[in-house]
Amino acid sequence: MTITEQLQTILSARVTENEPMSKHTNFRIGGPAKWFVEVRSVEELKQVLAIAAENGLATFVFGGGSNLLASDRGFDGIVIKIAMRTYSIQGTHVRADAGVLSSALARATANAGLKGLTWAISLPGTVGGGVRGNAGCFGGEMKDRLVSVQVLRGGKLVEVAKVDLKFGYRESAIKHSDDIILSATFELEEGDARELKSELDDKLMKRKTSQPLDAGSAGCMFKNYEVLSDEELQRLEGKIDLPLEMKSARRISAGWLIDKLGLKGTQIGGAKVSDVHGNFVLNTGSATADHVVQLIALIKTRARNEFGIQLMEEVQYVGF
Repeated sequence: MTITEQLQTILSARVTENEPMSKHTNFRIGGPAKWFVEVRSVEELKQVLAIAAENGLATFVFGGGSNLLASDRGFDGIVIKIAMRTYSIQGTHVRADAGVLSSALARATANAGLKGLTWAISLPGTVGGGVRGNAGCFGGEMKDRLVSVQVLRGGKLVEVAKVDLKFGYRESAIKHSDDIILSATFELEEGDARELKSELDDKLMKRKTSQPLDAGSAGCMFKNYEVLSDEELQRLEGKIDLPLEMKSARRISAGWLIDKLGLKGTQIGGAKVSDVHGNFVLNTGSATADHVVQLIALIKTRARNEFGIQLMEEVQYVGF
């Protein structure tokens, strides 16, 4: 049997050849995946990975595609979309499959009168991707209420406690391993469902007024810059007038820095720095991954040359 036939034996119609990644990323950018599959169970995932291993094929596993920049060349292997999307709420204990949308879990827990995940209503991706990158906004992060995750590790299911995930700012141990997140468990607090629903609406409104929502993007392109020493803070204060809240937090907004560099509105090909939020790179309709990479390089070079700051991308590269 061909590889396509082997995959179809497991997944039926959920297999496509030469599938444009532009159809599966919020950036709306990306060339063809040689094989693109959607898995709806752990067993299906295991079987697809076994086929890849037997045939020496590269794999890439993803959830929502909200934080990806896929190469114009595509991906020479099997791209696996995690489509396990069930969740359960028992008292204050919440378990969600990796493919559940973070925003859907935020709404479901608020409706159940549970406090702790309302900030995630504006996250565009999935629970699995959010935990992997310790996604956050509005003062919340995935690690805050997380208890543990279940991962696939070397073909076995392993429960990993929060302490072993080594969370940092947009960082976790998962990012530096071959573990695939299957589900996450959270411990929330009891709250008032009406107040929590109002919080959801407030956060969605803030997002609409502060972020560009009318073009393809991967959300925040760069991590905010962390100031690691008093000497570094003094050096930066000699170059730029830092707002008090950034000094206190020892974390400088990447969007604010890009604005200070005068780069809002800068465009290369179809890729453009948003006029609304400096940390968003937009696909104006004709952007290629190469356009975006060139714009990223321009921003990073300017930040390094003018402020001595090395910006780091939040976006995950696929097929480069």
